[in-house]
Amino acid sequence: MNDLIQNILAFTTLGIALLFLVRKFIWNPKSATSKKACGDTDCGCH
Repeated sequence: MNDLIQNILAFTTLGIALLFLVRKFIWNPKSATSKKACGDTDCGCH
């Protein structure tokens, strides 16, 4: 019984971690250039 619970928890944790990585890096990645430049608007970062 303990092996079953341990496997369920391990695969659930693995699934959550993979989902996080997919959402962070593949599904909607943030572009690196938007952090470095203000763009066309004056954001007051100078």
